[in-house]
Amino acid sequence: MDFDVVVIGGGPGGYVAAIKSAQLGQKVACIEFDSNEDKKIKLGGTCLNVGCIPSKSLLDSSYKFHQITHGLEEHGITLSKPKLELSKMMERKNSIVKKLTSGVSQLFAHNKVTSIHGRGKLIDQNTVEVTDDKGKKKKVTAKNIILATGSRPINIPSVPWNGTTIIGSSGALELTEVPKNLAIIGAGVIGLELGSVWSRLGSKVEIFEAEKEFLPMLDKDVSRVIEREFRNQNLNINLGCSVEGSKKSRKGVTLDINIDGKVDNKNFDKVVVAVGRRPFTENLLSPNCGLELDERGFIKVDDYCKTELDNIYAIGDIVRGPMLAHKAMEEGIMAAERIAGKKMEVNYDLVPSVIYTHPEIAWVGKTEKQLTKENIEYKKGNFPFAASGRALASGESVGLVKVLASKETDEVVGVQIFGNGAAEILQQGLIGMEFAASSEDFGLTMFSHPTVSEALHEAALAVNKQAIHIGN
Repeated sequence: MDFDVVVIGGGPGGYVAAIKSAQLGQKVACIEFDSNEDKKIKLGGTCLNVGCIPSKSLLDSSYKFHQITHGLEEHGITLSKPKLELSKMMERKNSIVKKLTSGVSQLFAHNKVTSIHGRGKLIDQNTVEVTDDKGKKKKVTAKNIILATGSRPINIPSVPWNGTTIIGSSGALELTEVPKNLAIIGAGVIGLELGSVWSRLGSKVEIFEAEKEFLPMLDKDVSRVIEREFRNQNLNINLGCSVEGSKKSRKGVTLDINIDGKVDNKNFDKVVVAVGRRPFTENLLSPNCGLELDERGFIKVDDYCKTELDNIYAIGDIVRGPMLAHKAMEEGIMAAERIAGKKMEVNYDLVPSVIYTHPEIAWVGKTEKQLTKENIEYKKGNFPFAASGRALASGESVGLVKVLASKETDEVVGVQIFGNGAAEILQQGLIGMEFAASSEDFGLTMFSHPTVSEALHEAALAVNKQAIHIGN
């Protein structure tokens, strides 16, 4: 065998699995390929190249621009009209991406992981065929194989990408001008984040979502607050509508929008299709390799990401569960440890999710709807950031923290946050939940004052009607 472990895919799940395997004493190779619709993707996958990292760079840069033009006067700060240099903003984003992707290469070198560029295809239980950019093929053998090829954006027939006026999420991170009128199809994580970026920079943004309910993964009392705030931010969100067609117009694109059975024609300079992602498993498995895809294109695995073949694991976006980088990373570590004979497992009940708008949206655990469906009696506590001294002092008092706990045991079973720093506050709740903390445990924990994290403390106290700074 050429290697102990071969990983196909160098995204967050793949490169972490490769590094961990090497740390555990294995001889490792990672096969990376140019994936998705963007041929620039190398090590780091979608996340580092055209997803998590570049989008957060633009979200932060655009929010700084927005702060200068909105809200500083109440702090006693008056500035002249700022000038947007979009090219510099993009240069900063690209430099961050380059630094992180080159960092993965350095980590490979440090951990003695062999990096192979090309498209990997599973031939049999121990053989991977690698095709390079010129079409030349070679075979690599391994005792164990980890499949980690990630996902790619979904294209919809009624609005096909053309790379100029109709683009995917990757294209929306590369625009050289701020569109005057921008349509985004999809009001999920990607749609809301991209909508926030371009709205802050001056676009008139209109979002179209097929679902009738906004952010259905959250409780309605939380999603209502979020929807109201986003509308106040001039994000025009249309729910329960479908895009039935598109055609080139003099100024850009005309979309045929079906809202409540009535079709309306609307013109936009640019259209971003952000309706979700699908597993990238095309040409990954040879017909006789011993593995098959399910009806949705996913690879079947057990609770430990092992496939039907004992020495082959599959992780990340190509298997069941949410398509999240941190979930893929943890699965990569689990696969590496399992191959090395260790017994690690992933707690799939506690996979955190974040939408990096401003304010941020973050949640983990169960919702009221899920608890009701599972016949679990629960109690709940809410605390608004409007009652937080630190949030008011910083001018970031929009949103709330919600805590759900078992009525029988008081164990915290769900946390939902909408507010400044929600992603960081959620981690405190997540750690407590990992150790089965009760709402009383959170309430008895001393939080620094003044901090926005105190909102979690107060929400936990509110579960048992003991909150100090709001009425119970």
